[in-house]
Amino acid sequence: MFKKKWASAAALVVLGGSLLSACSEQKPQVEVAEQAPVAQPVLKASVEPIPKGKFANPLFANGADPWLEYWDGNYYLTTTTWTSQLVMRKAPTLDGLATAEPVNVWSDDELSRCCNFWAFEFHRLNGPNGWRWYLMYTSGQHGTLDYQHLSVLESVADDPMGPYEYKGEMMPDSWNIDGSYLEHNGQLYLLWSEWVGDEQLNWISKMTTPWSIEGPRVILTRPEEEWEKSGRKVNEGAEILKRDGRTFLIYSASFCDTPDYKLAMKELTGDDPMNPDHWTKYPEPVFQRGNGVYGPGHNGFFTSPDGTEDWIVYHGNSKETDGCSSTRSVRAQKFTWNEDGTPNFGEPVPEGELLDLPSGENGPLATKLQGAHMQLVSGEQCLVVEAEGLQAASCDASASKWVFDPTADGYYRFGHLESGHFLGQQTGQLTIRPWENLDTQRWQLVSSDAGNGLYRFKNRQTGEWLSKPGCSAESCNEWRLQPVDGIAIASVQSGRVLQACDASGNVDQGSWKNQRCQTWSFTSVDAGFYHLKRNEQCLTVEAETIVPGTNVALGDCDTSYAQWRLAPDAMGNYALVNRESQHVLNLDACALGDGANISQTQAFDIPCQAFQLRHIPSAVLTD
Repeated sequence: MFKKKWASAAALVVLGGSLLSACSEQKPQVEVAEQAPVAQPVLKASVEPIPKGKFANPLFANGADPWLEYWDGNYYLTTTTWTSQLVMRKAPTLDGLATAEPVNVWSDDELSRCCNFWAFEFHRLNGPNGWRWYLMYTSGQHGTLDYQHLSVLESVADDPMGPYEYKGEMMPDSWNIDGSYLEHNGQLYLLWSEWVGDEQLNWISKMTTPWSIEGPRVILTRPEEEWEKSGRKVNEGAEILKRDGRTFLIYSASFCDTPDYKLAMKELTGDDPMNPDHWTKYPEPVFQRGNGVYGPGHNGFFTSPDGTEDWIVYHGNSKETDGCSSTRSVRAQKFTWNEDGTPNFGEPVPEGELLDLPSGENGPLATKLQGAHMQLVSGEQCLVVEAEGLQAASCDASASKWVFDPTADGYYRFGHLESGHFLGQQTGQLTIRPWENLDTQRWQLVSSDAGNGLYRFKNRQTGEWLSKPGCSAESCNEWRLQPVDGIAIASVQSGRVLQACDASGNVDQGSWKNQRCQTWSFTSVDAGFYHLKRNEQCLTVEAETIVPGTNVALGDCDTSYAQWRLAPDAMGNYALVNRESQHVLNLDACALGDGANISQTQAFDIPCQAFQLRHIPSAVLTD
């Protein structure tokens, strides 16, 4: 990423083209169509199709400072955006991240921290509110890089997609970047990088919460060797790697604008992480350029779905002349361990070389998926998993809840919430079994010709429709997606949620604050239309008009202008379509900040009209 020494006006002029290119990342689009399109693959270096079970680096372009976690059946990935938005991708397979929808899960318009978002990391920690994801990132002010500093968000529950609540800035009055966490003997520590004179150093401090520090701030690493001083004297991007009771600190060394950006390593060989003497530095780089890959660094670590393999994710360049811009692309590869217990990262894998996907992606995997809870409703009955198999039964059954999960290739999977198994189809029979990454477990979404919010689901393998068990009528192929339990409606543009929190009942967007006025219940009217309710009032179009731009607010439920249908696309987003006007909910001016108004307007392929549904546990809500 760009560092403080590039923050001058002259440097910004030089880098203007790169910055403009980086900030023009394509935003996700919603498709309100009769049939959702299949996602197009990202082009690789080779035009030859990649065999099933293989992938090749890079995963995708413009992917600096990657952070990747595998959690509850999906990979989650963030990369630097240089914008005011924080983008997350998710997919059940590593290569699926290349085609996964980039969703903005957080944005900011606060002038002191609004801009130049860098180096997002999200860690699952047992914080003051229980197990949560803590998302740390670097941001600063518009027009300069001199005020970059760290901020932390906290997830509402166990979903890395959020929604997130802003918690704080650890050191808002100084330049500090590349934050990460170290947990050691029950104490949480903050790791970060900042400049002192002509050196950029890695630092450590104790934390009282995942968003606040206390006590002394200690220098942990500094560029001492010549191989750490290529271009400039830089240490940054400190990451923790643990194994068999040992703690390794892997960090990036040398200037990111050179091809010699690389990884270095220290090991905690004493008991006190705050004591520099308790860390032992290894004399040589542990990962550096090779095989046509330049500047490999700013890494993270993850394990394969079955836990048997260790992987490194990092960014690298394809040319020696590329530097700290949008040329950096996401790469991942498996690494091993030496006989002495230290990690062996090897060399960067050449671009286009076929690699095996992480072990366990093909299961069998029973897992709880994160996401909005849904029922699959046909007529007045739900698809339910019972002891004898899949049945059409009462929607009151506890086993009627599913997670409708995009697979990042234009299809969906249905994960059963109670069993952790997945809906499939074989020779005309429905199956429920652990995830095996099969086409029989993938379903294509096809909307009803009547545009009534009902959908059909075609099995990718068999080409047959998902049909209500025990029913052969044509109508038994049509289903309503019924959101249940607490639901937040999050903007794909801003990451903020739709809310009706003031006395007027107006609907706008706001950052998540654990308030009941930020959640909605979907009450079925008929076919696939719903009332979106808050306190017995419904989301409705004011003045009952079809005019684009008309405001929406809470109001009377007894009108067709208070009825909405869900229009999902192929990648996990939803448009909300009014029954009477046929217009969609729209985030006015595509604004990022709190209080931006919501109205109705014509449907366009823009993220300002795309939303995602999030599950909100009732226990976290306050009045």
